[in-house]
Amino acid sequence: MVLGSAFSGALMNKAAADVDRGGPTAKVLAGWVGDSARSLFRDAVPIRLLGALHAFALSGEAPALSAAYPAADRPGDGDAAWAEGLRLMEGFPQRFLDFLDHEPQTNEVRRSACLVGGFLTIAQVTGLPLRCFEVGASAGLNQLWDRFHYRLGDAGTWGNDRSGVDIDTNWQGPPPPLSASVKVIERAACDRRPVNISDPAARARLRAYVWADQLDRMRRLEAAIVLALAEGVTVEESDAVAWASARAAPREGAATVLYHSVFWQYMPADSQAALLAAIEAHGAAALRRAPFAWLRMEPPPNDLANMELRLTLWPGGEERLLARVHPHGAEVNWGAM
Repeated sequence: MVLGSAFSGALMNKAAADVDRGGPTAKVLAGWVGDSARSLFRDAVPIRLLGALHAFALSGEAPALSAAYPAADRPGDGDAAWAEGLRLMEGFPQRFLDFLDHEPQTNEVRRSACLVGGFLTIAQVTGLPLRCFEVGASAGLNQLWDRFHYRLGDAGTWGNDRSGVDIDTNWQGPPPPLSASVKVIERAACDRRPVNISDPAARARLRAYVWADQLDRMRRLEAAIVLALAEGVTVEESDAVAWASARAAPREGAATVLYHSVFWQYMPADSQAALLAAIEAHGAAALRRAPFAWLRMEPPPNDLANMELRLTLWPGGEERLLARVHPHGAEVNWGAM
């Protein structure tokens, strides 16, 4: 599987075959059966189904499913897991429908491995402290990007080397400006349906979206949750357009950064247009001592399987492609053109 989860890939191949047969998978995915591949990708249908199955496995309510899933001492048995998953979809369809109804909230912490390069670039170019505002923030774990420790291959390291959140990535290309002086003086985040990590059920849902055979991702998630709980991280429940318009206006003496990752593609076209208008309005109001930056890790419009890190900085509104990146942050090709 391209994204590095053979277990998940095997389950999805079996799911596709079961949909074609009109089996239990077709019933729980009835709202999407017949949709185009682009629509299925946009709605993250495979991720929803994988999450629903993993949630059952993690809950312990289905011991046979749990025993077939990967763990530190075993690779997992895809055939046994799928057989049990079919039984559960047939026996508990509403449980799956309820899980599938909620858009995925993965909050992949490793995406900060590329975002950090953007923040460092903004700090270097402006020479100002940062005000950081994240939209589509899920649980808000990436608000604490400056509290993590980064190992960027031959490019070097950055951050707090005593942090419980240790992020490595396959860094290609020159290093970002690691010597830039970084001070975050304000941080906030919003999401239409935020994940409240103080709620055990919400934490369980986050864990379910981690692919079961990627145990390193689970360890990073757990460490980031511990840090976020200790720091009192919160995410405001709000529409991104209204929130960004009200909260993220440039301010004298700081560089204001609006940022997001793997969020834009899930917005309706009219919401994208409205948010872009709000961003451009903030950009038009920016001054040299009150700059405004738009930092985003998103796929290009016609290639949803790949990701780019782009930065637009006002005044001036220059847009830069900083990097091409793996969707989970596993690889960063800095300066790729």
